[in-house]
Amino acid sequence: QVQLVESGGGLVQPGGSLRLSCAVSGRISDYDMAWFRQAPGKEREFVAVFRRNNIKYYDDSVKGRFTISRDRAKNTVDLQMNNLKAEDTGLYYCAAGSMILSNMRRIETYNYWGQGTQVTVSS
Repeated sequence: QVQLVESGGGLVQPGGSLRLSCAVSGRISDYDMAWFRQAPGKEREFVAVFRRNNIKYYDDSVKGRFTISRDRAKNTVDLQMNNLKAEDTGLYYCAAGSMILSNMRRIETYNYWGQGTQVTVSS
């Protein structure tokens, strides 16, 4: 059983930065590791994924602003978020699973989920 624990959320002004971290209890290299987010009243949406083959994918809305990284020694997956916008506000979730390109955005692709960490971008 894999357990995921997110941290690093908070309140930040537009244009600011935050770094989220996901601590993984299992062997991180066994999974494709993703970040999703859910804004109030909206569905959970894909943000980024770090695949087992070291390839990374991002949603167009965060390309050039967010960076996903993996630290095998620490067994963590981080999401560095720069130039944050109000529309980035939401509950951010870490997820682990096994994906192919056609299903990487689908929630059901990922078997394990954290509890989420809140990110609020507001002046």
